[in-house]
Amino acid sequence: MGAFERSRTYDYIIVGGGTAGCVLANRLSADPSVEVLMIEGGGEGRGFYVDMPLGLAFLIGRPQYDWLYKGEPEPYLEGRRMPLPRGKMLGGSSAINGLIYVRGHAYDYNQWAQLGNRGWSWESVLPYFKRSEAFHHPSSEAHGTEGEWSVSDPNVRWEALVAYRQAAIEQGIPASDDYNSGDNEGVAFFVATIKNGVRHSTARAFLQPIRHRRNLTVVTNALVDRVTFDGRRASGITFSIDGQSQEAKAGRDVILSAGAYGSPAILERSGVGAPDVLSDAGIEVLHGLPGVGENLQDHWHIRVQHRLHNTHTLNTRGGTRLGRMLLGMQYLATKRGPLGGSPTLLGAFIKTSPDAPAPDIQIHVSGSTSPSFGGAMHPFPGITSSVCILRPESRGHCHVADRDPSVQPRILHNFLKEEADREIVIRSVEAVRRIVASSAMDRFEPEEILPTAAVQSRDELLDYARRTVNTTFHPVGTCKMGRDRMAVVDDRLRVHGLSGLRVVDASIMPTIVSGNTQAPTVMIAEKAADFIREERTGVQAA
Repeated sequence: MGAFERSRTYDYIIVGGGTAGCVLANRLSADPSVEVLMIEGGGEGRGFYVDMPLGLAFLIGRPQYDWLYKGEPEPYLEGRRMPLPRGKMLGGSSAINGLIYVRGHAYDYNQWAQLGNRGWSWESVLPYFKRSEAFHHPSSEAHGTEGEWSVSDPNVRWEALVAYRQAAIEQGIPASDDYNSGDNEGVAFFVATIKNGVRHSTARAFLQPIRHRRNLTVVTNALVDRVTFDGRRASGITFSIDGQSQEAKAGRDVILSAGAYGSPAILERSGVGAPDVLSDAGIEVLHGLPGVGENLQDHWHIRVQHRLHNTHTLNTRGGTRLGRMLLGMQYLATKRGPLGGSPTLLGAFIKTSPDAPAPDIQIHVSGSTSPSFGGAMHPFPGITSSVCILRPESRGHCHVADRDPSVQPRILHNFLKEEADREIVIRSVEAVRRIVASSAMDRFEPEEILPTAAVQSRDELLDYARRTVNTTFHPVGTCKMGRDRMAVVDDRLRVHGLSGLRVVDASIMPTIVSGNTQAPTVMIAEKAADFIREERTGVQAA
């Protein structure tokens, strides 16, 4: 691995060593004739809790691992300000997330294509999902086994979740053999980005094995300020390390992979964005682009919790000091057991409306309960059904508050703004209640403790939602791809009206996918790497 040299001109500068950035670093530096520089704002991201799949509770909220973003007061959630965790280390949010591997539904990508984004249909993106994947079953039309990124079954089962799956089937929800095949409708145990009991972040999968390449330079703990320009062409970036200003030059492309909050903020600090937003922050307009920071979408979730009897869950296995010690010893000795699995183990993708073109909610089912999100577990057996809305209609924004890069952007999601989103609250809770009331769950004598069986009317459920709805940590859309006036990048992820500047991360999604976002973000990076290679070599990828 090379050392940063201020006098050198790098072919490609990747801003952000997160989920997408690590993939780009791998693919672009595979050609030894090009020089690649990747700048990451966080550190190396090493540690026991980074490696342990169930360790995310020890990472979120800690400044060495989490950017600690906080949203603006949400006007439709009683003014609540939400913590918005984002990974602050190599691997980014793939190093602090719930590890679930979900691609979404074919409908999502076909919709992108119908919006005018050539080459983004399900048929077009499927090879890019397969390219990165090391799937735990033999290769098939839907999966690849030769990629770097491990996708496996954590093989953690609580008997209550096995029964929940059967209860969902009793309610007419089909059993799913493969929810990543393009049609995710049904109930199944999740596969996750875990390899031999260890979290397989994109840093571990894509960056670590090629870190030795001489044409790849990785700089950590570096805060990027802005992109520099030579006329309308991006020429490099400015950043700081320990308060010392640095500049790096790019011969071909500057690639922003700083995420749905970071990438629009960097564009705006660079003078690229809506003129009124830039003016309010005291930033001179280089290039007016009104869509920068707009179109923010995220999956929100509402929790339904049940106390159980006649069984054990993580609450009872890990709710005492002795129990935690035994689980820890099991994990250290074998890399197996509950600590080696994803936090949510079972998923159900459901249509709550017969008119829905694809499932509109996703139930994440975990073998634990707690009074508050991320809090200490209850002392009795329980399960949590976290229901997230898959295609929310409400839109928010993320904009710089100040030209100083150390000042966090203003982030507003507008959760529950639209009536359609409020209506699905009711249908979501009703769907969970029907499943848990099925005969397959009878032996556990389930007792609803959140929001409680007493909360029945529409107004009561909406009140509960306003007090408790939380982010599912899937922000997208703030540098959306498209051709309309509010689009920020074209369908090759080049910033409209400028040259030498791309955005490659979840912010380019024009509409949010129907599922967790880490797998689609890796796909986006794979596809972008092909675009970039094609432009350099003139040879189209196979």
